[in-house]
Amino acid sequence: MGWANESSLRGFILLGFSDHPHLEAVLFIFVLFFYLLTLVGNFMIIIISYLYPPLHTPMYFFLSNLSLLDLCFTTSLALQTLVNLRGPEKTITYGGCVVQLYISLALGSTECILLAVMALDRYVAVCKPLHFVVIMNPQVCQQLATVSWLSGLANSLIHATFTLQLPLCGNRRLDHFICEVPALLKLACVDTTVNELVLFVVSILFLVIPPAFILLSYGFITRAVLRIQSGEARHKAYSTCSSHLAVVIIFYGTIIYMYLQPGNSYAQDRGKFISLFYTMVTPTLNPIIYTLRNKDVKEALKKLLSGKLCSLRT
Repeated sequence: MGWANESSLRGFILLGFSDHPHLEAVLFIFVLFFYLLTLVGNFMIIIISYLYPPLHTPMYFFLSNLSLLDLCFTTSLALQTLVNLRGPEKTITYGGCVVQLYISLALGSTECILLAVMALDRYVAVCKPLHFVVIMNPQVCQQLATVSWLSGLANSLIHATFTLQLPLCGNRRLDHFICEVPALLKLACVDTTVNELVLFVVSILFLVIPPAFILLSYGFITRAVLRIQSGEARHKAYSTCSSHLAVVIIFYGTIIYMYLQPGNSYAQDRGKFISLFYTMVTPTLNPIIYTLRNKDVKEALKKLLSGKLCSLRT
């Protein structure tokens, strides 16, 4: 029967933060503030990466993909969250929940792979600088970006579809502010051992292997940087790599905490606040981190604000 039951007809009640009603007004302002920051910051990265010629490099090509991803990811979750925090109705339609689940899973998985691809770019730039232009040519960059997006889409199609087959037997009260797999598994009225195993395998593929690859890449990068004689060149290498590493730590730190902790220690309330940070704050930090630590981005911003950037493009 799958989801062809009462839940599919009437939708779901997102309990969210309803057990903390005194916080809902504050959380509404919090989500709105960071959503607007996400829009401004990531649109800014996309625009200056396109218009400013010195930023036409693989690193900013991948960063533009990351910004587009963050825009779509946050938008898919923030609008429904704002609606539920604002009014007494805490509901989401069945169709809305399905769409949100597919989109958030696809984009979250894509970001896992994309961050690993960005680590590969930094590895080639620092460890094989003489071959960088040949190895990371535009065609290769486009292929790597495509693989990232397609792998996220494939994971979403498999994982979300597998979850949506579970019968819920009329259970409608979803103890979260978004539709996500662990919360949906709790509603199922059948044994979910197989689904939890699938969740664990997917977590390994997207939350363990990519960060392990990133750590390995940065191990080689650190060794290469220590061999650089020029202090200025060493500082530049550390500066460009540290921005990406900071984004990686924030992203994987929050998401691994959410999905890889033992089930019996999962504190639902704490998990919801961690999810809020991951979905609303993290996408805001990416452009801020890259902007504060990069002279080229600061220069592009100055030209953009002074109206000179469009003339450079033409």
